[in-house]
Amino acid sequence: MNMFFSAIVLAAGESKRMGRTKQLLDVGGKPLLQHILDGIHKTEVDEVILVLGHEAERIRETIDTSRLKVVLNPDYPKGMITSIQRGLQALDDRSEAFFIVLADQPGIEPRVYNSLIREFRNRFPGKTIFLPAYKGRRGHPALFSVKHRCEAFRIEGDRGFREVLERVPQEVFLVELESESIIHDLDTPEQYQNFMGKIPEEPV
Repeated sequence: MNMFFSAIVLAAGESKRMGRTKQLLDVGGKPLLQHILDGIHKTEVDEVILVLGHEAERIRETIDTSRLKVVLNPDYPKGMITSIQRGLQALDDRSEAFFIVLADQPGIEPRVYNSLIREFRNRFPGKTIFLPAYKGRRGHPALFSVKHRCEAFRIEGDRGFREVLERVPQEVFLVELESESIIHDLDTPEQYQNFMGKIPEEPV
């Protein structure tokens, strides 16, 4: 089935717990955010929308944006949902589903995205939200049908898309994967150092 998939990468945050701009932390010889974007480019995702806010110009000057749709979110201090809303406004008209991607999970492999896409193709429209899981624990990225796009603009605060999950639990499908990376992000210096100790020294 020929379907169009988008990915909205949320990279507008201030990285307060990290103490510096974590989107630009070195991971395997390149910025953390670039590592994530390069991984998505190896998947079946058709378009990548990058939402920037804090230190947007510095990040934009460092990252290869040639294959991206870059969106600026001046309201990023008001919460993650504002970045999701900006990303959704930029969706291609052909998009049938979109990933919500956190910009601090460089360990997620391309096969995670492709597994979710495969399940979407097989189970939509019976299921409209697909979440990766590791040993029963939900993780990221999450894949949503565009039918949920309008719901994003009714959400306020810093709840992300959790309200949607709670509203239609019967439409959620968990995709169990052997990938612990989906439940780990890099929020603190300790988590970053721990992650760096697990990857090869050569660029990846």
